[in-house]
Amino acid sequence: MLRNQLLQLAVPLVKQYGFTREALARSVLHLPAPHEQPLSEAAVTSLFGGGDDARRTLINGWLDIARAEMKASSSPTSSLRDVLANRLRANEPVLPLLPEAFALLASPSSGLPPLDPIPGLKHVSKIADDACYLTGDTSVGPAWFRRRAAVAAAYGAAELHQLTSPKTTYQFLDQVLNLTNKVDTSVSEVEQFGRYILRSWGGIIRSRGIFP
Repeated sequence: MLRNQLLQLAVPLVKQYGFTREALARSVLHLPAPHEQPLSEAAVTSLFGGGDDARRTLINGWLDIARAEMKASSSPTSSLRDVLANRLRANEPVLPLLPEAFALLASPSSGLPPLDPIPGLKHVSKIADDACYLTGDTSVGPAWFRRRAAVAAAYGAAELHQLTSPKTTYQFLDQVLNLTNKVDTSVSEVEQFGRYILRSWGGIIRSRGIFP
């Protein structure tokens, strides 16, 4: 209970302190009965994990809250474009911090492999699943998976564009959704689109000097 409460309190501190252990440590200063001092390093480790694992916990907590904001700002009449745009807007306050955050998620604690795509895939898949639910998607069977894969790829492409060219994010979202309508009917095209997203995501991370 306390861990979850502190994680929620740490998320608004990300804008000032980044996805850091310091943000987690300072969360106790914002309790209803605030502590006089931030958490010790030992306490942060005990609650959230050692080293960069604590930062990963904070990043994942932030992603969960950003998805919750997407849901809260959407209505039964929202289009897919509206829902995904709401999620992209949640990135804006911390946009400069996201390339390093995504790089950290893609870097396993063991150090091998050097770039793990699974966290990125989970991230866009959760958004796609929520977006399809919010917009009343009634697909079943293979079409259910195909639709979500297409939406995940579209959102992933738009988010990658946002990291590098934020001023044209929403125009690009419109373009990529038009493309999604075309690839949605073809498993092979969805897979090809998804591979493009993974390559681009890795390229952006490497361009920041995180990985060779």
